[in-house]
Amino acid sequence: MRRFDGRVVVVTGAASGIGAATAVEFARRGADLALCDIDEPGLKATAARCRMYGVAATVQAVDVASRPAVYSFADQVLAQYGRVDVVVNNAGVGLLGDAATVSDDGLEWIVDINFWGVVHGTRAFLPALQRSGGGTVVNVSSVYGLLGMPSQSSYSATKFAVRGFTESLRMELLMAGSSTRVMCVHPGGIRTNIARNVRLDGEGVACPRDLRSAADSFDHLAHTSPDRAARTIVDGVARKKIRLLVGADAVVMDILQRLFPVGYQRLTVFVTRRFMRQYA
Repeated sequence: MRRFDGRVVVVTGAASGIGAATAVEFARRGADLALCDIDEPGLKATAARCRMYGVAATVQAVDVASRPAVYSFADQVLAQYGRVDVVVNNAGVGLLGDAATVSDDGLEWIVDINFWGVVHGTRAFLPALQRSGGGTVVNVSSVYGLLGMPSQSSYSATKFAVRGFTESLRMELLMAGSSTRVMCVHPGGIRTNIARNVRLDGEGVACPRDLRSAADSFDHLAHTSPDRAARTIVDGVARKKIRLLVGADAVVMDILQRLFPVGYQRLTVFVTRRFMRQYA
């Protein structure tokens, strides 16, 4: 099914994980791709996979934390393709550390990428999306944009910010009579490298000393593959979804925090303590 024939899709953070899988899934359905990441070898590998479906795929090394770099990327995409139909703001990083001890530099680093990267990507491409006769903004938050976690205060804050920005943007566009759609994605545990590449900053009550073993455990518990997550996201765009939970664990955690907005925190502390005893 090539539902996206003739469409142009932009994906940030496309060198690996959800971003790479989403790019390939759009290519499988006929879309031309404009991909960016800071990992050039990974980016080129993703583009090669996309081209196997007979579509165009361009790449550019971009640090989404840099506003000029993102806007320059947007200019180049429009110069090459002449239009944009979907923008997937996916690029993101992980940071472990407690709110009281994480460094200012670490906090600024994750906010610049996870939040400002989404803002830059949205604002740089929004005029082109609106000119395309609608278009779709896809901003990737997280299940941690629905509920907090110990030693994930910085990461969770950025993902809550993405959620708030995205929901507000959607309402603004509705009030303006725009046909541009906005979707916020909340993935649960996805088997990507984010747990292995997480940065440890400061002390953390829930920061395991054995990060590699903890990452192995995360991989075991993360039941959703990047390919499956990508299919869910692309289906969500096709079906004009507004809010998308990816993975059964995301659905369960969403229900839990809705039904027990205080109680889920006690349960989380209990489960985290058991986890820490295993990897302390």
